[in-house]
Amino acid sequence: MAVDWEAVRREFPALAGWTFLNTATFGQLPRRGKEAICAHLERRDRLACSDFMEWFEDLDQIREQIARLIHCQPGDVAFIPNTSSALSLLLGGIDWKPGDRILTFRDEFPNHYYYPSFLARRGVVFDEVDYDRFYDSLTPRTRVAAFSTVGYATGFRAPLEEIAPRLRERGILLCLDGTQSLGALEFDVRLVQPDLFAVHGYKWLISPNGAGFMYVSPAVREWLEPNLIGWRSHRGWRDYQDLHHGAPEFKTEAERYEGGMLPFAVDYAMGAAIEMILEIGPASIERRVLELAEGVRKILRRAGAALVSDLRPHYDSPIVAASFAGRDPAGVARALRSRRVLVAARHGYLRVSPHFYNNEQDLARFEEELERVLVP
Repeated sequence: MAVDWEAVRREFPALAGWTFLNTATFGQLPRRGKEAICAHLERRDRLACSDFMEWFEDLDQIREQIARLIHCQPGDVAFIPNTSSALSLLLGGIDWKPGDRILTFRDEFPNHYYYPSFLARRGVVFDEVDYDRFYDSLTPRTRVAAFSTVGYATGFRAPLEEIAPRLRERGILLCLDGTQSLGALEFDVRLVQPDLFAVHGYKWLISPNGAGFMYVSPAVREWLEPNLIGWRSHRGWRDYQDLHHGAPEFKTEAERYEGGMLPFAVDYAMGAAIEMILEIGPASIERRVLELAEGVRKILRRAGAALVSDLRPHYDSPIVAASFAGRDPAGVARALRSRRVLVAARHGYLRVSPHFYNNEQDLARFEEELERVLVP
């Protein structure tokens, strides 16, 4: 059945006042997400939080929704406040030896630079390479490859189904940050088989800040110890009227990494967003997003821009990066913002990132205002 994209668009009130093509910075929150937050807060007042254990049961249902979205088991999923938490959990839980190596792609998000660089004090070597040098950069001492499913600056979309088996053959852990793709592009754990896959939902998953999750493979959970230990660490924490006193016995499920209370309000909103995405259909959303991104590329070409995606492979993503000879992309982005057209500038590129809530009228207005901004 065809999707009524205009009805979908009406779920996002911010779009009434802006031509918003900047989901790679922040996604827009649907009405149902805000309503989920308000419903939780109203419920707290109405029941004086007497039903607080039921909130955890609600989040178990959201865990099941996440599992449906990425094709894993609910027990593989843990809630996190951001992807930094997930990367820190993995890199902090490895028994590093001097000379061990971590590999990432050039122009990655800073998360993938900071912790590996921090590990230099323990003799760990950090390698950042272009994709065409990736395989040649794998060594017997490479222990982790950590990168984003889609690069935040240029829109590079790593060919995961090609990369992942090569890493598994060598026993190299694969840590993926899906923040810049999940909600726009489909992701199937069964096909990629990452060791860890983390998503902060505030971009393409159209959720509030602080709402996120990670998939941790069963094999990794066998050796990766929690780095956050609290009252929910013991496997019997749901018996809250008689909590265990003593050393915790951890569950085998990914929930073992959560430790304490959860940010229920924002997680309810994430659940509402995922419900919406599942209703529309991830495959339909991916087709729509890539169609709009191709429309953006055509506009930028007509405007005389040089596109990264025209020069190299693997840029079939919702993030379109372009440059204009003699023009500062930050200045172009500021000028467009003054006309209520929101895009971004990153690392020397104008970055345009449409989502499924955008439409052809947004693209037409972007082209119209871009032409005015570029007039000498």
